[in-house]
Amino acid sequence: MHDTTRPHDLLWGMTPAQLPTDAPDWARRVLAAGQPVVVRRALVARGQIAVGLRGTGRDQRYASVMAASAVLRRVHPEQLVERLPITELPALCALAELKPALDVLGLCWGVTGSVGYQLATGLPTAHADSDLDLLLRTPLALSRPRARGLQRLLDEAPCRVDMQLETPAGAIALREWAGHSPRVLVKCPTGARLVSNPWAPEELAA
Repeated sequence: MHDTTRPHDLLWGMTPAQLPTDAPDWARRVLAAGQPVVVRRALVARGQIAVGLRGTGRDQRYASVMAASAVLRRVHPEQLVERLPITELPALCALAELKPALDVLGLCWGVTGSVGYQLATGLPTAHADSDLDLLLRTPLALSRPRARGLQRLLDEAPCRVDMQLETPAGAIALREWAGHSPRVLVKCPTGARLVSNPWAPEELAA
């Protein structure tokens, strides 16, 4: 398992006292209850980690920073798919159905979003209409034909499935890479940019 903190990791240890004075009350309650924060993609000062807090509704999202020294526990998205609960929730059913095929890809993968948060905390953050958000670690280029085959597999699931490809430079949407546009959007700590090859260092450095 990777030892560094990466986007979508869940971190425990942040307290209400670490929030700015203008933070919403619901965010303080989340931390007071001991719930985790989610690592986000942003540039922050040395010794800090960019994180996001989530409340009970879609409108309850708050971006903040956490001191790296305050982290008590960290869970990677890959760890959340090691054991899956038996449930009738469509997104979790889709995850269980897809797991065997994803396990044989030869690449690390995991679950994020509301489903990942529910698996990590036990809180009912996913509902009957929730999408399933996945990530796939792709340190080496994933061919577009292979991406299209993977997208077809995800499209057969009992709910909408969105997968992000985590490249060394940032994240791209599998659905976009599986399409036919010559350029795709890469999300990185400095923002988002359009590139033709997300794995080409010379293009990303331009």
